[in-house]
Amino acid sequence: MKSVIEMCLMVPVLLCGALAQDPSKPVLRPGVSVQMAVAEHGVEMRAADELDATVVAITQAGKVYVGIKPTETAALSDLRDGTVYVKADARVPYQKILAVLEALRGKTVVLLTQPAGNAAKPQEITWPHGVTLTMSR
Repeated sequence: MKSVIEMCLMVPVLLCGALAQDPSKPVLRPGVSVQMAVAEHGVEMRAADELDATVVAITQAGKVYVGIKPTETAALSDLRDGTVYVKADARVPYQKILAVLEALRGKTVVLLTQPAGNAAKPQEITWPHGVTLTMSR
């Protein structure tokens, strides 16, 4: 009986929480946090926030992740998706970014950036922005 009462109390709370989600705001998805470079002309990339999007993160220390899974740079050439979103820490050595881009040859790469207007408000959640590159073979 106690579980039925708890369920009756929880359902309205869960429904209110689900209905309170603003569809114009991005949903947080699991990933590796990096301090992305600020770009003036980045374009909004809502597809980078989809659950099935392939996101490669490069941390300040130069570690590479696919989603939240650590990986080697050479293994990136085995990714199946045609579009790969790369978010690199602004302080990562440029050579590491070049190595990742080299491993992604033949794919469409979107370099994710922080929008210039949002640099002063890092606590605000916004859609990812980026610049699209086509990596030829």
